[in-house]
Amino acid sequence: MTEVNTPPRVGGWTRFVTARPRLSLLVALVLTALAVLAGSGVADRLGAGGWEDPAAESTYATKALEREFPGSQPNLLLLLDAGGASVDDPAVAAEAERLTERLSGERGVTGVGSYWRSGAPALRADDGHEALIAARITGDEKTAGETLEHLAPHFRGSHGPVEVAIGGPVAVRHEMQTIIQEDLTRAELIALPVTLVLLVMVFGSAIAALLPLGIGIVAILGTNAILRGLTELTDVSVFAINLTTALGLGLAIDYALFIVRRFREELSTGAEPLTAIGTTLRTAGRTVLFSALTVAVSLAAMLVFPQYFLRSFAYAGIAVVLLAAAAALILLPAALILLGHRINALDLRRLFRRGHRPEPAGQQGRAWARTARLVMRRAPFFALGTTVVLVLLGLPFLGVRFGTADDRQLPSTSESHTVQQHIREGFPGSPGGGLEVLAEGRATEAQYGAYKERIAALPGVLRVDGPLVKGDSAYFTVLPKGEAVDDAAQRLVGDLRETRAPFDTEVTGTAAVLVDSKNAIGERLPLAAVFITIVTLLLVFLLTGSVLIPIQAVVLNALSLTAMFGAVVWVFQDGHLSGLLGFTSPGSIETTLPVLMFCVAFGLSMDYGVFLLSRIKEEYDRTGDHDRAVRHGLARTGGLITAAAVILAVVMVAIGTSRVTNTKMLGLGIALAVLMDAMIVRSLLVPAVMRLTGRATWWAPGPLRRFHERFGLSEGEPERPAGDTEPAREKVGASPG
Repeated sequence: MTEVNTPPRVGGWTRFVTARPRLSLLVALVLTALAVLAGSGVADRLGAGGWEDPAAESTYATKALEREFPGSQPNLLLLLDAGGASVDDPAVAAEAERLTERLSGERGVTGVGSYWRSGAPALRADDGHEALIAARITGDEKTAGETLEHLAPHFRGSHGPVEVAIGGPVAVRHEMQTIIQEDLTRAELIALPVTLVLLVMVFGSAIAALLPLGIGIVAILGTNAILRGLTELTDVSVFAINLTTALGLGLAIDYALFIVRRFREELSTGAEPLTAIGTTLRTAGRTVLFSALTVAVSLAAMLVFPQYFLRSFAYAGIAVVLLAAAAALILLPAALILLGHRINALDLRRLFRRGHRPEPAGQQGRAWARTARLVMRRAPFFALGTTVVLVLLGLPFLGVRFGTADDRQLPSTSESHTVQQHIREGFPGSPGGGLEVLAEGRATEAQYGAYKERIAALPGVLRVDGPLVKGDSAYFTVLPKGEAVDDAAQRLVGDLRETRAPFDTEVTGTAAVLVDSKNAIGERLPLAAVFITIVTLLLVFLLTGSVLIPIQAVVLNALSLTAMFGAVVWVFQDGHLSGLLGFTSPGSIETTLPVLMFCVAFGLSMDYGVFLLSRIKEEYDRTGDHDRAVRHGLARTGGLITAAAVILAVVMVAIGTSRVTNTKMLGLGIALAVLMDAMIVRSLLVPAVMRLTGRATWWAPGPLRRFHERFGLSEGEPERPAGDTEPAREKVGASPG
């Protein structure tokens, strides 16, 4: 019987990836070395912005003001502290003028102004002991950062009667970029050894544990090289490199866990390594491919948004997912062929057993089977109870307030954060956070004056400065009464855009960028949601052949994310646990973060969903027994999914140790979503719902059934002969390792 089945087991893809395993691994090693060279220095070329819509009115106005009135858009602020003296003291004023003149002469700096030159009240602290010098560093983010690195040592620190600290958007971006690079290195140093220990605990064998880690490293290095190439063509956010590390390591481990586990399972039945690889690739390999596609689809949805912050995560995420899947489906089989039964070598768990007999191999599988039976016996209770809990955990998100990423993303001890905090608390009218109104078209002085009176009369306006006229253009600076991006400032943006004028006007500033960003996301969010939903429904249908299961998958996946969104608002917006986690709450959530977190977490939930559904479908095709298939699927994958989720959560928590709040929010939020999905949704809610829907779960109308028979994917193996060992494995269960 074995000889009859040998040809299909070593044909097709199996033969391709195992024909020359040593050559495959050598080529992979060479390509990885080239990727290291190609991806070196990628972090230095990444941007720290990307939250604005490039086609928005505020973006157009910002660029026009930078070109025509560089002093209107200061991105560098020098905070001069006179100690106990007044900023109007002659000695202080003389030193401030000297610094202002010196800054004006620096290359790459323009639009230099100060309180001592302009007398503007907004540049002087209320207590009279601090004042500002404002300027603009020209060039793109990389050039501006290099200019700042040159300037900072010469201006920071003591200068006679004043102490100088450096702030402003360019300083915030540069400091954020530096901190993210440092934190990423620390996260990798935390995640890699902890992950290796967990893999050893799951597999027992040190050899088996090292394989997933190797696949993850290959995926990460390859994606860094791709991102380096993309920086030559488009802007890429520095935050994307965190996702590269997390997904590269996490998904590669997921895929390798699934493949190595199935390979070891086939070996345990007496199959030869080549035959085991054939079975593994036709079953687990196909599932890995499908899983990678579902994750990539979720991440690809971010391409519909114009902000390069979101698009960067799509670039990085799609690349690392496909590389992880490719490494798992090409390199891993080659390594397994060479290792054969030695995959079980170096069982390190023996060191901790102190002479006791190991736990029976099927014990964990039987535990998950008992869980499935309990859940399915009380299906209405578990379905309703878990749904209510998840909904309650998500309720805080109803109070979400959206804002922009600012200096409060940084640690409270960082210089640029300290400067901006001094400005917020001690200066009138949010200097640097005002609104600019660009006026284009020839106008008289009287027309400018009448327009200025109209905008000064708007509610929420503290003061209007200007106009500053140059040719046929002019601009006004409007200072709001409250915070730079609060609800009143956002309403003021709308009022300014609706105010009549005898010339064309465009409004920019922090609040205007936020309004335009929210509008851009709101307009494209339905398209992204429809894209994810339709493609996910199609992929899950191709996997299962059912009409109901794809709908269940989408609904339950979305439900699994409620705890993440509720926690994000409760912790990061409302500030609970801010002392424990070490961040400053800005009182809002950056507009793009929920979109990013949804796409990433939804994709990872589908990843685990595909693992579970594929095994349920395989057993249902084999036996036709719905309840048995659900129990068998959970018994076979429950431990595997939980182990994968814990390992991925460890990686995300390591990312979440970042000192930058957005990165901390991303890491900890997705870690929570992954654990909730694996331990609550996959373990309790899915089997409960499938028990309630019964055999109707697998229904599909005739035309769709025929479509699936022709084009669909099943993890089951039609050529598996009767009397195969699958029933015996069902009888004893299997551990995830």
